[in-house]
Amino acid sequence: SKMTVKAVKMPCTAPNVYTKVPDGGWGWTVAFAFFFVEALTYGIIKSFGVFFNDLMESFDETNSRISWIISICVFVQTFTAPLSTVLSNRFGHRFVVMAGGVLISTGMVTASFARTVVDMYVTIGIISGLGYCLSFLPTVTILSQYFDKRRSLVTAVASTGECFAVFSFAPAITALKEQIGWRYSLLSVGVLQLSIVVCGSLLRPIVIKEQEEVKAQPPEEPTETKYMLENEQTRTSIESIDSGVEITTSPSNVPGKTKAEPKSEEPKEHVQILVENNSTPPEPKTKLLDFSVMRDYSFICYAFFGLFATLGFFAPSLYIIPLSLSLGIGKDHSAYILSAMAIAEVFGRISAGWVLNKKPIRKIYIELICVVLLSVALFAFPFASEFWGLMTCSIFFGFMLGTVAGTHIPLLAEDDVVGIAKMSSAAGVYVFIQSLAGLAGPPLAGVLVDTTQNYSSAFYSCAAGMVLGAVFLALVRPCKAGLCQRQQQRAEESAAEALPDLPDDFIEMDIGKAENSGKGCDGV
Repeated sequence: SKMTVKAVKMPCTAPNVYTKVPDGGWGWTVAFAFFFVEALTYGIIKSFGVFFNDLMESFDETNSRISWIISICVFVQTFTAPLSTVLSNRFGHRFVVMAGGVLISTGMVTASFARTVVDMYVTIGIISGLGYCLSFLPTVTILSQYFDKRRSLVTAVASTGECFAVFSFAPAITALKEQIGWRYSLLSVGVLQLSIVVCGSLLRPIVIKEQEEVKAQPPEEPTETKYMLENEQTRTSIESIDSGVEITTSPSNVPGKTKAEPKSEEPKEHVQILVENNSTPPEPKTKLLDFSVMRDYSFICYAFFGLFATLGFFAPSLYIIPLSLSLGIGKDHSAYILSAMAIAEVFGRISAGWVLNKKPIRKIYIELICVVLLSVALFAFPFASEFWGLMTCSIFFGFMLGTVAGTHIPLLAEDDVVGIAKMSSAAGVYVFIQSLAGLAGPPLAGVLVDTTQNYSSAFYSCAAGMVLGAVFLALVRPCKAGLCQRQQQRAEESAAEALPDLPDDFIEMDIGKAENSGKGCDGV
C-alpha cells in the first residue's frame, strides 16, 4: 500500500518547518531584520561618543562618570543575556525582540529629559541596556539557525548594519545637535529605535525535522511489539521440536484469532501498524538554559577570550573623538575619523565572512590572527599625533575590529567551540561572562584618563585586554582536541568492559539445543 504525506499550510506566525537547514529561504528576511537591529543597537552605542562632551558640560561631570552611562548599558546588556535566552526559549524570539525594541525606545526618550547623570544611568544604562540584550541576542541566534554553509558570510554581511549606522549617525547627530541641541537629538534617536519592533515581527521561528521522521518505514521492518511476539513464538517453536508440537507465527495460531487472514492482507495490516507506531513521539522538553557548556574546557577558554577582548571593543569608539579633540583636531574632522573607522569595519566584516566561508578552513585560527592584529592596532593609537596618523590608525583598527566583532558570537556554532545544537544557551552564557568586561572597560579607561590626563592610556588598557584575549583564544582548539580524545578513550574503555559480559544470542543457543534434540530422536 502507498502512503502520502500532505503538507499543511501554516499562517505567517507559525514556524518554518524544514527537513534540513535551508541556507536561505526566509533566512534572507531574518538577515535583513538583523542588519537593522545591529544598526539600531550597537550602532547607536558606538555613536554615543558624539554626546560625550555635551553631557560633561551639561552635568558638569568627569570622564569616568560619563563613561559609566555606556558601561552600565553594556553591562546590563551582557549580564542579562541568560535572561534573554530563557525568555526566547519560553516565548519565542519574535516576542522578545519586539519587547526589547519598546524598552530601548522608552529608555532613550526618557533620557532626553534627564536632569542628572544618575538619571542617565537608569534610563540608558538599565532600561535601554535590557532592551539591547532582548533585541540583539535572539536575532543573531535565530539567524544562525537559518544558515549552515553560508552562516559566516551572511552573519558578517548582516552585521555591517552597525558600521553603516556609525558612519551615518555620527555626522548626522553632530549636525542635528547644532540645530536642535543634544536633548532633542537624543529624543529623535529614541523614536527611531522604535522600528526594532518591526524588525522583530519578521523573525519567524524555524523547526528542523530530519528526513527520516517523515518517511514511511519499509514494510519488512517489524515494530517493537511484533519483534517481541515473534521472538517468544520462535523460542517456543524451536524448544518444542522434540515434543512434536509445531507452533508458528501465522495469524491462525495466534490466540484470539478464529480465522486465518489471507497472505495478501499482511502488508496492508503491517503498514497500518507502522503508521500507528511511527506517529511523532512527544518531543523532549527543551531546557530554558543549558549550563552544561560550562563543563566544556574549550568553551571556558573561549568565554575568557570574550571577557578580555571586550575591553577593546567599546572604549576606542567612545574615546576616539575626545582623543582627536585633545590633539587639536576640529569637531567635523573628528566625526570623519569615527565615520572612516565604521566604513573600514564594514570591509573587515565582509572580508572575514568571505574568508571563513571557504572550506576546508579552521575558523578558530583565522579569528586568532585577527585578534593579534587588532591588538597591534590598539597599541598604534598613542603614536598618532595628527589628523592623518589618527585616520590611518582608525581605519586599520576599524577593519580588524570588523573581522572579530562580526564573527566572535557566530563562531560559537562551530564544532571547535560548542556546535549549533548548544548555540542558544552558549551565546547566553558567553555574553553573560562578557558583562564583567563591559562594566569595567569604559570606567577603567576613564579613570586612567583622569589620572594621567592623557587619552592614550585608555587605548593601552584596551590593547592589554586584547592580548590576554588572544592567549585564551589560542587555547580553545587544544582544549577541544584533548576533550574529544578523552571522550573517545572513555568510550573504548566502556566498550571493552562491557564486551565480556554480553550473553550469547539466545537463538544460537536454542538452535544448538534443537539440533541435539533432533539427533536424539533419530537415534531412538
